[in-house]
Amino acid sequence: MAKLKKEDVLEYLESANMLEISELIKDIEEKFGVTAAAPVAVGVAPAGAEAGGAAEEKSEFDVELTSIGDKKINVIKVIREVTELGLKEAKDMVDGAPTIVKESASKDEASEIQKKLEEAGASVTLK
Repeated sequence: MAKLKKEDVLEYLESANMLEISELIKDIEEKFGVTAAAPVAVGVAPAGAEAGGAAEEKSEFDVELTSIGDKKINVIKVIREVTELGLKEAKDMVDGAPTIVKESASKDEASEIQKKLEEAGASVTLK
């Protein structure tokens, strides 16, 4: 029997459909007595707890620049201030709107960024 190489396995996975991959994982779990679901369960537990607790308030927000309005230069200045990007990077971000300006910002920080951008003439959405 020819010895399989890691590249052969990767090639198979590239061409297999999700059902075949799922069955392969199940077979590996049974044969070697391991479970691939354990690490996933740890990551899923907080999300399930968050969905179950309707009283919990969202604590992290993504600040999305949805449109820049007619005061592009002012918006670029604010982007540079809140992200510490260079002029070119800030201009590219503004030109690429809609785009995420800041990810996982606290509620206060997200509100402050939203306020500054809206004062500069931009439209902002908190997600």
